[in-house]
Amino acid sequence: MLRRDFIASLAALAASPAWAEGTHEPGLKLDGPTPFDPADVLGLARTLSKHPYHPPARVPKEWTDIAYEDYVSIWFDVRNALWNDESETPLRLDVFAPGLYFPHPIDISIVEDGMARPLRFDFEVFDKTDKFPDLPTDDTLGYSGLRLRAELEKPGIYQEFAVFQGASYFRAIGTGDIYGQSARGLAINTASPDGEEFPEFRAFWLEKPQSGSQTFVVHALLNSPSCTGAYRFEITPGQPLTMDVTSHVFPRVDLENVGIAPLTSMFQYDQTNRHRFSDFRPAVHDTDGLSIVNGAGETLWRPLANPNTLQISEFIDNNPKGFGLLQRAREFGDFADLQALYHRRPGVWIEPEGDWGPGAVTLVEIPTQSEIYDNIVCYWKPQAGLKRGSEATFSYRLTWGEETEQGQGISVLNTMIGAAFENNGTIVAIDFAPASSVPEDLSEVEIHVESTAGEVSSGVLQRNPETGGPRLAFKFHTGEETLIEFRAQLRLAGAPLSEVWLYRWTA
Repeated sequence: MLRRDFIASLAALAASPAWAEGTHEPGLKLDGPTPFDPADVLGLARTLSKHPYHPPARVPKEWTDIAYEDYVSIWFDVRNALWNDESETPLRLDVFAPGLYFPHPIDISIVEDGMARPLRFDFEVFDKTDKFPDLPTDDTLGYSGLRLRAELEKPGIYQEFAVFQGASYFRAIGTGDIYGQSARGLAINTASPDGEEFPEFRAFWLEKPQSGSQTFVVHALLNSPSCTGAYRFEITPGQPLTMDVTSHVFPRVDLENVGIAPLTSMFQYDQTNRHRFSDFRPAVHDTDGLSIVNGAGETLWRPLANPNTLQISEFIDNNPKGFGLLQRAREFGDFADLQALYHRRPGVWIEPEGDWGPGAVTLVEIPTQSEIYDNIVCYWKPQAGLKRGSEATFSYRLTWGEETEQGQGISVLNTMIGAAFENNGTIVAIDFAPASSVPEDLSEVEIHVESTAGEVSSGVLQRNPETGGPRLAFKFHTGEETLIEFRAQLRLAGAPLSEVWLYRWTA
């Protein structure tokens, strides 16, 4: 697992007053143009898939042997951003240095009027502290990623809204949010005992936007031992930020364990497992639940877990309407963290376009004792996998922002789990959001609680005076069981009143 605080550290350095020191000519430069058509990326991915995989070039070993503290002591000087001197261009492009966890340089080209011009590598576009080590520079060096900035809140102030860096990882934020979970182009063999494969975006083509444009287009070429891919991102910043993604995947081998539209997040603890951690904060997580609106229109909410052993959950479906990892804890007091600001981290909602067919929304939860590691993965797993020599196309929209309610029914605000009085079983308390659809007389609401094992009570429904919404509480006894699946829902006159709450309890 990668350390997950790179972007936050680099963003903090981006505001460093060190950039105000000294003067120099803007650094990012473009090489000569060649004709470009978006279909070229598709053709390149298709052609590459018919040939054996060749690993990309690596930067000198000295660059990957540096410490994390060394890597964050070099950063891009935003005075060198592309289009910095073009007020009519509504976008700024920054780049990241290679090294440490980013051994493979990538190609970046700028597209304008049907022509693509490669971005020339220039070490002078970076600023650094005196702690940055003296490393060799040669023609194997290159940029490791790109960052996009635009005028989001104030004229003349260009704020970042998206980053592509590392394998096929990318991040985005709604205006006013801070970076949290990541998305990826593709996941292969996640949680496999044989090890996971991480496809890489090897090249990017950024279309130069017209004056006044509010949507920015990025093309990307993906390559890995098992497949190639061509991607198109249409990114519209704001609150929320949206990304319309079209991906074409060309397998070199049969892919059985493949994840489409994967998300990667962090969940350490909340009020379901708070007792396991000695920490002054009430909770620590980027996101607190998986939300699904399945093909039948049913809305599901699965609180995340930090299990003692790796666990994988598959929610079988056909043509899902949407799914994503969301952060429903939105108050500072939910975390009491003045630095990480977890309450401002965006959720990501995925809306498939077209026919995705049968498969499963898959949730992987990896044990972690530290918040610096991503331990949650979520993706769509096609039932039949992807066959060698085929071409699979998936289109979807990613929405990054603060919205937490999807589908139908009142949503779950919080889940709390703990021992009952005198160890007489375990209590689960589920707070639902207030809504006009909830009757004043809660006795009219039907409670449905089910479990796959153990003994579970019928449940009690009361109004929470703080939230204004109903709270469902029930007790269960595990007996000798080590794993129990729970399902709960509130109904009114036989119809769903709330979304479906799901949970996997493990000993």
